[in-house]
Amino acid sequence: MAVSDTMGTTTATAEKPSALKRFSEKLAVEAEPGLTTAQLMLTNHDLKPVEPARRQWGPWNFVGFWIADSFNINTWMISSSMVVAGLSWWQSWLCVWIGYAIAGCFICATGRIGATYHIGFPVVARSSFGIWGSLWPIFNRAAMACIWYGVQSYIGGHCVYLMIRSIWKSWDRDSTTLINTFSADSGTTTVDYVSFFLFWFCSLPAIWFPVHKVRHLFTVKAYFVPAAGISFLIWAVVRAGGIGPIVRKPSTLEGSALAWEFVKGVMSSIANFATLIVNDPDFSRFAGKPRDAFWSQLFTIPIGFAVTSFIGIIVSSSSEVIYGEAIWDPLDLLEHFINDGGSGQRFGVFVISAAFALAQLGTNIAANSVSAGTDMTALLPRYLTIRRGGYICAAVGLAMCPYNLLTSSNKFTTYLSAYSVFLSSIAGVMCADYYVVRKGYLEVKELYDGRSTGPYYFTWGINWRAYAAYISGILINVVGFAGAVGTDVPIGATYIFNLNFFCGFIVSVTVYWGTCKLFPVPACSDRWMEVGDEIEDLRVAYDASQSGSQEFSNDLAAGPYKGHSDVKMV
Repeated sequence: MAVSDTMGTTTATAEKPSALKRFSEKLAVEAEPGLTTAQLMLTNHDLKPVEPARRQWGPWNFVGFWIADSFNINTWMISSSMVVAGLSWWQSWLCVWIGYAIAGCFICATGRIGATYHIGFPVVARSSFGIWGSLWPIFNRAAMACIWYGVQSYIGGHCVYLMIRSIWKSWDRDSTTLINTFSADSGTTTVDYVSFFLFWFCSLPAIWFPVHKVRHLFTVKAYFVPAAGISFLIWAVVRAGGIGPIVRKPSTLEGSALAWEFVKGVMSSIANFATLIVNDPDFSRFAGKPRDAFWSQLFTIPIGFAVTSFIGIIVSSSSEVIYGEAIWDPLDLLEHFINDGGSGQRFGVFVISAAFALAQLGTNIAANSVSAGTDMTALLPRYLTIRRGGYICAAVGLAMCPYNLLTSSNKFTTYLSAYSVFLSSIAGVMCADYYVVRKGYLEVKELYDGRSTGPYYFTWGINWRAYAAYISGILINVVGFAGAVGTDVPIGATYIFNLNFFCGFIVSVTVYWGTCKLFPVPACSDRWMEVGDEIEDLRVAYDASQSGSQEFSNDLAAGPYKGHSDVKMV
């Protein structure tokens, strides 16, 4: 704004920024100097490659992470549906071993990308789906993480309910002395909601810690929770005077019915890991070296989940001796222990319930909070960080009232589990792009380049090849998916859906490889060439006065990729 003084001269006065603009500037996160407007929509500190000072996850941190993650209520019950469906206990346990061994291989495949280049899933997705095309799979996964955060928190609230009831038996959802303000068809009671809110509220401090520091939570959980689980096992076996009848029951199936049920058991174990398969780079990028995130994950995953599943089978088998029926949900069994035990037994329930609450907290942070936070950071990097995104995820989890969704738990959990399988298409595109098409070569700086001359810009920022593969991987499963949520479908579609993760993954890999053969993508290598260790300059800002193609060529000639003549720039 300009004004004239009495001498006729004109002076400029600064226009006062509006309150909205001042608030926006205060809310904006700190950014690297020299970023363009487009780059401010693509990067911030949490999205940049992890610098050496924050690469603090060693192999034992990953071992502790997966041991901690394996001891949770869902894993405890993973074999129950298989036994109920007709498999014997050892057949269901074998399904867990095979399924999680395969899942461990997928985890290592996606995790290696993050461990080599120290970038998370949202940035990895840009190399295959495109700079702007990656936003849909990122949003897709963020939305699922928010929903699961609420559901897992409500289950954690059940643990808190048992802890309080261990101290005050009057804390009872069926009590006539405690006023219930919720309707009968709401899916919850005042007691359950307060327990859920307490778990949700006490979880908030864990979201505050940065990812490279939160590993200490998993270390604590890796010691405390397995010890409590083994104690629960011993307690149940001693009370039953043996391991119960379930371990002596044969399979009730034979022939093709047995074979298909076994396949479904293996695939359910893999599908249970679908989200973690996609988001493992969010954790592996903090690894000191790529091998730190390889062997530790490859072996710990099947061992940890198989041991937890075995404990769940034996405890449930013992419960049939104690109460006349198999109780697969460990929280329901603990509530039975409260009802028929004295103060000593209630103390044991309190300790074990606290361990399960810690288990739910760790699982929620690993699978949901960090995932959603990282994804939201990529959706709005100018204003969001992993920490802020994590708190938004928690707020959505509370606001969605998960108890309403769980009133028809079978349909809803089946839908969520089946829907997560479609993440196999995303994993297929990512793996095909990295391992088959690019042969391990990524131009990390260009993953933060929003200019049309960048190698990952493709067509208007979207790689149509990736979307063709992604949709193809979904279509192969979509009819069977409809059947999984209650629609009548042809038996052939059901058989295909029984192999859901493999079908989606293989189809998306094949279609992506084929389209890239017919329509090549830039910045690929003719031989295997991972150059993550050669990248020393982690700044992503570029000189806006220099053309994108010229800078890209200069970087190749003088930067960390010097001498790599196998790189193809199409």
